[in-house]
This record gives sequence, C-alpha cells and structure tokens, in this order.
Amino acid sequence: MMRALVVDDEPLAREGVRLCLHEDPEVEIVGEAANGEDAVDAIAGLRPDLVFLDVQMPGMDGFEVIDRVGVESMPAVIFVTTFEQHALRAFEVHAADYVLKPLQPKRLLGSVRHVRRSLSGASAAGERASRLDGLMREYRRPAAVETEAETGWISWIRVSEKDAFSLVGVEDVDWFEADGNYIRVHTGGKSHLIRGVLRGLDGRLDPSRFVRIHRSIILNVTRLKHVRPWFGGQHVAVLRDGTELRVSRTYRDLLLRPMF
Repeated sequence: MMRALVVDDEPLAREGVRLCLHEDPEVEIVGEAANGEDAVDAIAGLRPDLVFLDVQMPGMDGFEVIDRVGVESMPAVIFVTTFEQHALRAFEVHAADYVLKPLQPKRLLGSVRHVRRSLSGASAAGERASRLDGLMREYRRPAAVETEAETGWISWIRVSEKDAFSLVGVEDVDWFEADGNYIRVHTGGKSHLIRGVLRGLDGRLDPSRFVRIHRSIILNVTRLKHVRPWFGGQHVAVLRDGTELRVSRTYRDLLLRPMF
C-alpha cells in the first residue's frame, strides 16, 4: 500500500485527486493540506510515500514547499499544475511526474504507476532527489536571460511577443515584479512575463542599478524620482513616469542607503 498526501488550495481539486484514486486500491490517502505551511507539517508528521503537490498556491507555492522540506527528505512527488504546455519542459527534462488541471483519471493513474515502479529501485531515493534538485535549480533560474561574460550581470532578457520573441536590454527595465511562478518585466509602459522567481535574480543584477524594495519588486534606481514616507514605517518610491511602488520596511534601507 502506498500512502499519499494531497496538497492543493482548491477543495475541488483535492476531491478530484481522491475520485481518481478510487480506481487504485493500492493507494491510501493519509492526509490533505490546503496550503504550503500545512503541507510541510504534514510531510514531516505523516511521512507519506507520495505527495500530489499543487504548484501554484498562494503564499508558499509547491516549489517553496520542496525548498522547506529539502530535496533529500522529499517523498515522491506528482506535480499538479495548470502550467501552459511550453512551461512544462522543465518537468519533462528532469523526468518529474505531473498532471494537468482539469485532472484526467487515466493520466493521473499512469503517473501513480510510474511512481510505484520508481520506488522499487534500490537507488530510487537518490535518483529522485537528483531529479528534484535539477528541477529546483531550473525553477530558481529565470528563463530567457543572457549574462554578460565580463561582469557576470544579466544584460539581456528574451521576451515572447505572440509567435515571436524580442530582446530587452536590462538597462531598459523599469522594475521586476513577482507574479506567481513568473516574473513580470516592466519596461517603457509595457510588461512581459518570463518564467522564474525573483530570488533567482538576486545576485545576477548589477547592484549599482537594481535594488530590492519589496519582497515582490526589484527596482531600477535610475528610474527613481523621489521617495516619500508612507504609513507604518513604509515608503513609496515615485518613478520618473509617475508610477508609485511601495517600499517595505524590510528593504527600505537598501534603497535609501545609496541616496546619502
């Protein structure tokens, strides 16, 4: 019997997994979690063999759950996602099992059979951790960026526009904004989505130009007009085009320090 944990912020999605698994008498659902924090606790407490893990959850998403648990301690995972087809390449490259919403019972049960076979190998745990580690590395690294060899800083970003793509110079970016499992690149009144997370950009942007001002915003300080106080010790960064961005207390000093 394989013990499974279902993690999804949508009750209907959790119920969908349950209904699909009725067809497999060798899987026992030992628990559910509706958010990342509860998932981390449930994995530690229940020690399941398999986790059905929603990728896109508010607060702590599925990848952050793996970060917290650690790839070496993570059970087998079947990712549950609404990612578009082109964004699934990372799962396929790293041989990660995934199912798309809305769930298809045949696909989900096929993934369960694949996981069951993989658990029987002597080196299963090490191979699983290696695949997860590779997937996490790719997830953390923003897609479509080019690095300047001499400086090590990102110099270009490739963005999709309908059926084509274009290159945006990093110096032309006004600010980067976290948007779920993507980064929204704001430039010249337009915005583009690239796959990745902001923490994957930290350390890859020229610190003389880009400063973290909020957990979800990295600002190009050359666009800054002035900073004014706001409520609760926070500040507002006013850009030259009139855009106002909140500066959190956590990152306030990073922005204000270069101004003195």
